[in-house]
Amino acid sequence: MLDRDVVEEFLLEELKDAGIRIPKGIDKRKLVEAFCRYTEEDYYEWLKDNFKSFFDHWNPDWDWIKKKIAEIDDETR
Repeated sequence: MLDRDVVEEFLLEELKDAGIRIPKGIDKRKLVEAFCRYTEEDYYEWLKDNFKSFFDHWNPDWDWIKKKIAEIDDETR
């Protein structure tokens, strides 16, 4: 779940940098909530797709996964 305060700060800065003004009649907090929900839904789909890829569509290549884990171990030494 996204931190709404952080997202609000991000959105306001990005909108400002892009020269976009929030129209009257659009509540800033509701805009933040709508953006968060949109992002969270997309994020969940992205996670599902990556799960399928990482675990080779329910046929995991455990040797490949062990190599990925070993890469992490090498980085942390």
